[in-house]
Order: sequence, then structure tokens, then C-alpha cells
Amino acid sequence: MSFNTVWFLLIAVLWVGYFVLEGFDFGVGMLLRVIGRNEGERRAIVSTLGPLWDGNEVWVLVAGGATFAAFPEWYATLFSGFYLPLLLILVALILRGVSFEYRSKHADTTWRARWDYALIIGSALPALLWGVAFANIVRGVPLQQSAQGHIEYAGGFFNLLNPYALVGGLTTLSLFATHGCMFLALKTDGAIRDRANSLARTCGAATAVFAVVFLLWTQFAYSDKAWTWAPVLLAAGSLLTAMWFNSKGREGWAFAFTSGTITLAVVALFGALYPNVMPNIEPALPGLTIVNASSTQYTLKTMTIVAVVLTPIVLAYQAWTYWVFRRRLSASSIVAPEAGTLDYVIAGSK
Repeated sequence: MSFNTVWFLLIAVLWVGYFVLEGFDFGVGMLLRVIGRNEGERRAIVSTLGPLWDGNEVWVLVAGGATFAAFPEWYATLFSGFYLPLLLILVALILRGVSFEYRSKHADTTWRARWDYALIIGSALPALLWGVAFANIVRGVPLQQSAQGHIEYAGGFFNLLNPYALVGGLTTLSLFATHGCMFLALKTDGAIRDRANSLARTCGAATAVFAVVFLLWTQFAYSDKAWTWAPVLLAAGSLLTAMWFNSKGREGWAFAFTSGTITLAVVALFGALYPNVMPNIEPALPGLTIVNASSTQYTLKTMTIVAVVLTPIVLAYQAWTYWVFRRRLSASSIVAPEAGTLDYVIAGSK
């Protein structure tokens, strides 16, 4: 196996990690005021993400950095051509991060409500736009050759808002909402847990519709490989299994199977894409592949050695973080701290 293929696979793994971990962050954030009916419940919901959300976002930074180092032509074309949607994602992620920090800095109800809506928008917009972006990568975009000989994006923003891409965006939006419901049901107790379990059924039904349309569309229109049917069918089975476990109150297994659904969906998309990294819908010029978009073999070899050494350390640290903060929360777990402070603390944490 060439280093080009190795790094294509590693980048796929990084996106799997990001969508699985940040996916439930997005889902919890966008459903904050749907599931949380009062300030105590909403604070408990935010507290389930407090120790985790910033670590989860590291995965997208590593995925972007790995793409820049391993496939610089892909990175340049992607980040220049998709500039506006990626900028919107960045602004939304900044807004979301600020909302985590600022919503409890002032006791005013209106202040907190505004930051709640900032969190909702900052979660829902990336969940939608990541699906739009990846659908366009698989479908292909208009490319042209610049005067300097580089391949660059030749379309505009509205070229990216085609029907296939919009279905992809609705698929990730609904899938992350379902994933977030499963996470909340796993991490909370009482009324929050009950509402999350109930809402998971509605979100799961919407996800099933969008995912079936999107993955079948991908398979028939953009995949020329028979083996990619396997992750498509397994993803459908994994989602149905997650919904069954949710109906039985087995939140841990339900969350594991929505994680599996996301993993298999990403595998299907990257499988349909390979060996391309940015197909060209214009027949006059070939698109970008893992060969013509990659760095030198020496660069890829050096990156592989670094990844082998550092990746287990990162995974061990993140697993430890999840283990430490594994307890369930409820509204009764959130108590007002001493007078003169505005934040809340977890009951029993002192």
C-alpha cells in the first residue's frame, strides 16, 4: 500500500473521529432549549459537554493539518473554492465556543437566552454545512487550471447548493441531532433523560429518511465500487439497531450504534471518492487524485512515523478524559454556588 493511500485512509479516520465526537456536541447544542425546559436543566445539558467539547474540536484541526501536509493541492483547492461555507463554519464554531464560556457570566435571563440561541445556531450551522461540503467533494465541482498551472475551483457559492449537497446537509444535521439525543440520554437522568429518549425516536426517523436517500444517491450516481454497498447497508442496520436499543432504554448501546452509523457513512463516502480527492465535473480537465494532489513520498513517510508515535498518546488522553467525566447529570446535580459568583457547580464536586 502506497503512502498516498495510507494518508487518504488516515484522513478518513480523522474525519470519522471528528464527526463521531463533535457530532454529539452539535446535536446536544442544537437541542439545548428543546430538551432543557428551565435554567437548571439547560445548565445540566451544557455541563455534559463542558469537559469534552474543546477536545473534540481538535480532530478537525488535525484533519485540516494532515490534509495540508499530505495533499497540499487538495487543501488549496478545497479551502479556496469552499471559502465562504468554511468561513461560516469557522464563525459558527467561534460563536459556539464563546457561548459555552459566556452564558453563565451574567445572571440575567435574557443574557443567558441570547447565548443559548448562539449555541444553537453555532451547533446547527456546522452540522448542516459539513454535510453540504462533503457531498460536493464526493459529487465533484467545476475545476480549471490557473495561469500558474495549479488546479483551482471554477464555480461560485451557489454551485455548492445543489440538491444532492442539500440532502447531504440535512442528513448530517438530523444524524447529529439523533446522536446528541443518544448522548444526552446516556449522560443525564430524570426528565432530561426521558425527553432525550423520546426525541431520539423523532430525530431517528428523520435521519433514516434523509440517510437512505443520500447514501443510495451516492451509491448509484457517484460510486463505481461494489464494496461500498457494504458500509451503506451496515449504516442503515446500525441506525435501526440504535433506535431499537433506545426504545429498550439501553442508552450506551444506542449511542455506540449511532457512532457506528456515522463511522460507516463516512467510510461509504470516502470509499466512493477514492482514489479521487476532488473530482472535476467538467470533462475537459481531470480532477485531483491521491497522486497528483499529494506531497512527496519522503514527506508522507516522515508524517507516518510521527503519526504512529503520537496518535496513541492523544487517544489515551482523550479516553481518560471521557472516563473521568463519565457520571450522569440531572437538574438536581446543579446547585447554586456561594453568593457573589455567577457560575454553577456540580453537586458533590467540592
